[in-house]
Amino acid sequence: MDKSYLNIISLDASSSNMVFSVLVTLWVDANQSPGPVTIADREAEEAMASVILKIFPTHAIFGEENGWRCVENSADYVWVLDPIDGTKSFITGKPLFGTLISLLHKGKPVIGVIDQPILRERWIGVDGKQTTLNGQKISVRSCSLLAQAYLYTTSPHLFEGDAEDAFIHVRNKVKVPLYGCDCYAYALLASGFVDLVVESGLKPYDFLSLVPVIEGAGGSITDWKGDKLHWSVTPESKPTSFNVVAAGDARVHKQALDALQWR
Repeated sequence: MDKSYLNIISLDASSSNMVFSVLVTLWVDANQSPGPVTIADREAEEAMASVILKIFPTHAIFGEENGWRCVENSADYVWVLDPIDGTKSFITGKPLFGTLISLLHKGKPVIGVIDQPILRERWIGVDGKQTTLNGQKISVRSCSLLAQAYLYTTSPHLFEGDAEDAFIHVRNKVKVPLYGCDCYAYALLASGFVDLVVESGLKPYDFLSLVPVIEGAGGSITDWKGDKLHWSVTPESKPTSFNVVAAGDARVHKQALDALQWR
C-alpha cells in the first residue's frame, strides 16, 4: 500500500481532532432531523475532505454530511467519511464516539480507520496487513462457542420488527450482552476484548471503515446473510441500511449467523 495513503489518514484524523478541540462547547443544530447533527460534524468532514482533495484531486469523497464530491462522475477510489460516529455519545460527553475513515477501491474497503480523539486511540486496518492500534499490531481473541461470547450492540432499542426478533435470538444465546459503545465496540473486538457485535440499520459510512480493521485483526464481518460488505458508490447513491455482524472467531460468527436466521 502506498505510504501516501497512510500519511493522509494521519492528516485526516488530525484535522478531525483539531475541530474537536476547537469545538469543546457543542452547538446542536436543532433544525436537522432525525438525529442530532453538530457543527463539529460538518467542520470535521470539511477539514478531512480538503486534505484529501488537495493530495488526491481525482479521488471521490462521500461524507455523511455532504454526500458525494468529485471532479468526475465516477472514481475508482472513494473516501467515505463519518466525522462523528456516535453523535449522541458525543453530545452527552461519553468518550466512545469516533471518527471513521475508509478508502474504497472499486467498492471494496481497502483501508479503514477508527479514531477516538479523547482517548487518543487510532486503529488502522489495511487490506492484506495486520491491524494496528497506535502503531502496535493487534488481533482478535479465540472464542469457540456463542454461549461463551461477550456481545456488544449500541442499543437494543435500535432493532425493529423482524430484526429485533433476530437479535433477541442471538442475545439469548451469548454469555454476556453489553450495550452502548457505537463504533468503539468494533475496536474492542479487533483488540481482543469482546467476541461479537451485532447491529441493524447501519449506513455505509457507519461500517465500511470497520471491515479492514476487523479482518486485519483476524476477525470476520459480514451482513446478516454472511455476505461480504462493500459499496459501489456513485453521485446518485443514496445510503441504504445494512445489518452487520462481526466476530473475532469464525466459529462464533457462523453460530451467530445461524442464530439470526436472516434470509
